[in-house]
Formats: sequence, structure tokens, C-alpha cells
Amino acid sequence: MTYLKLLLTAVFWGGTFIAGKWVSMGVDPYSAAFLRFLIASFFLIFLTLKIEGRLPGISFGKLLIIIVLGFTGIFSYNLFFFSGLHHIQANRASLIIACNPIFISLCSVVFFRERLSSLKIIGLCLSVTGALIVISKGNLFKIVESGIGKGELLIFGCVVSWVIYSILGKKAMNDLSPIVSVCYSSIAGTVLLFFPAMNKGVFTNLMAYSPWDWASLFYLGFFGTVLGFFWYYEGIKKIGPLKAGVFINFVPISAIIMSFFILNEPLSISLLIGAILVMAGVYLTNAAQSVLIRNSTG
Repeated sequence: MTYLKLLLTAVFWGGTFIAGKWVSMGVDPYSAAFLRFLIASFFLIFLTLKIEGRLPGISFGKLLIIIVLGFTGIFSYNLFFFSGLHHIQANRASLIIACNPIFISLCSVVFFRERLSSLKIIGLCLSVTGALIVISKGNLFKIVESGIGKGELLIFGCVVSWVIYSILGKKAMNDLSPIVSVCYSSIAGTVLLFFPAMNKGVFTNLMAYSPWDWASLFYLGFFGTVLGFFWYYEGIKKIGPLKAGVFINFVPISAIIMSFFILNEPLSISLLIGAILVMAGVYLTNAAQSVLIRNSTG
């Protein structure tokens, strides 16, 4: 059952690109992000109470860190996410964001002096090459000639936001459980999104959103955020982070398959080649991390 839940989690996370693409066409990014995490925060509070038995108190210093996490992982990430999906296909966006582990590893080397093994170097090169192929649609010289498109730049903003969120969370939130960290950063991000969403008329436009908009927002908030997070960390607890982390590789695969059947997005040769390279790079990076952990504990 644990493995099934982890596989479904990867499918849920892959589906966020399809739901996000749909929402981005009819709801402004501020309102979409605010409503997504208003829904998510509601369920996260109850989930935290169920698991922890209470909402733990935090110091002023920790509160500032939570606000920063809310700004990077919730506020900016989702603005880039919905804005970027308005301009590019969901399958291409999923492959760019799939490079998150690579850039987290690279930043860990730069800022925390973590080891960069030969496997990680190969993984980094493969993933970056794959991402460039996806971004340039198979013509790498196009990037040199005309630069990176607006949609691709916005989605890459997701990567930057998540890297900062992950690095800060890893070092600053080690005395809080994952569910508490996510719950509090989600609430902080929702509060930060409230005023710009109000400025965009989020509450006056509620009745104008289609049933598919609301279904997509609920999917993003509950399945893509709360249930996905809960099952993923439940899997980590039962089978360990290394085995659970393997399932992350299925996220772009599920996104590409669903975008083909649901959004009718084409499967180009450059997209498939880029997908293979990106996922191979992420796999090698995870494999290198696995070897490092086994060596340090053996």
C-alpha cells in the first residue's frame, strides 16, 4: 500500500501541471495561488492537529524564517508557476521543474560545501542539457540567437524559488516536523497572497470562475498539496527517503502522459529526448546521494 500511495503521489504532482494549465487560462496568478493555498492551509491545519495534537508555538526568529519560506515556496513559486503555465505547455514546464533536485544539490555544494561526486556531476550535465533541449525545442542555437522565452523564464523562476525554499528549510526548520513546517509556511504564503489577490478582485470574481476552475483549484490545494505531501512523508517514514525519493522521477512522466491525453499537447522528439536526459540526470543524482549516505553510515 505504501508503494501504491507513493506512485499516486507522483501522479497527483504530475497532475498539478494539467490543473495549473487550466486555471492559468481563466484565473489571474495571484487569485489562483491564493485560493489554492487557502484550501491547502485549511486542510493542513486539521492534518497538523491530527498528527501533532496541537499547533506548536514558535519563536519570533523562527516566525521570520517561516515568512521567508512562505514567500519563496508559496508566494513566488506559485506566481511563477501559474504565470509560466499561461505561456508554455504543461509537459515542458514539468520537465524544467524536474531539475529542482539538481540545482538543490549544486547550491548545497556552493553554500554548504557538500561533496559533488562524479555521479552528481554527470547527473547535473545530463539534466541541464535535457532542460536546454526542452527550452529550445531541440535547437540549442535558438537560445543564443533569441534568448529564453518568457514562459520558460517564469517556470525557471519556480526552480529558483524552490531551491531557496528547500535550502532554507533544510537548515532552518530542523527542529520542526515536516508537517508543521509546511503548514506554517503555507499559512504565511496565503497571508502574503491575500492583499495582491484582493487587488485583483479575487472575491468579486468568485462567481465568474467555471466549475472546472474550481475543480482544478481544489485538486491543486488538496490532492496536489495536502494529500500528496502527507503520503510522501508517510512513505519516507515507512521505507526511507532514498526509496521514496525514487518515485519523484515519475512526476514528469505522469505530467507528460496526462498533458497528451487531457490537454492534447504534442509529444515532440525534442521533448522526449529532453525528458530522458532530465530524468536520467535526476536518477544519477539520487543514486549518488544514496551511495554517499550508505558510505557515511556503513
